[in-house]
Amino acid sequence: MKTRRPDRTTNLFGALTLVAGDEIRRATETAAKHTDAAPAALIALYEFLGGRSIDDLRNAVGLTPSGAVRLVDRLVGEGYVERRPGADRRAVALVLTATGRRAARKVLEARADTIDHVLSPLSRADRAALTRILEQLLAATTHERLADRALGPAPIGGYTCRMCDFAVCGRDRGLCPVAGAASSTSATE
Repeated sequence: MKTRRPDRTTNLFGALTLVAGDEIRRATETAAKHTDAAPAALIALYEFLGGRSIDDLRNAVGLTPSGAVRLVDRLVGEGYVERRPGADRRAVALVLTATGRRAARKVLEARADTIDHVLSPLSRADRAALTRILEQLLAATTHERLADRALGPAPIGGYTCRMCDFAVCGRDRGLCPVAGAASSTSATE
């Protein structure tokens, strides 16, 4: 059986995503002073999960239930997160402390600085073209991920937007390609 070889664009994109991912992970883990899912957890709690449950956080960042509890225990121990009473007696709501909010902002800044560095060789026109391409790709992958979830349990990996800066993506203005694709998919299902 012959192995399928990617075309050049596929190969280059794969190499760039690995480099960018490595750099983003290194920068955000340094900013959060934690490894693994902590940077994504801080951003998710800061941007859209404040006051929600450990299970919501687990799904957003792609952890097992026990992994999410260990992560929250560490974040509580570091003074980043508080556990508060949830909607019912069984639920626990997670809330960032002032220290946690500062850490989340540092993680967002580190992420943005790293991505800006990776994209710095591009001209304004190239960045505008890349923005259009990224919007198309993110919308398409969102449709695919939602279709996969409809067929069974959500794959481990977390939400696409788990480390996004919502103010920058334009989510509140209807500009986020992920939110747009998700709302169009649910409207047609």
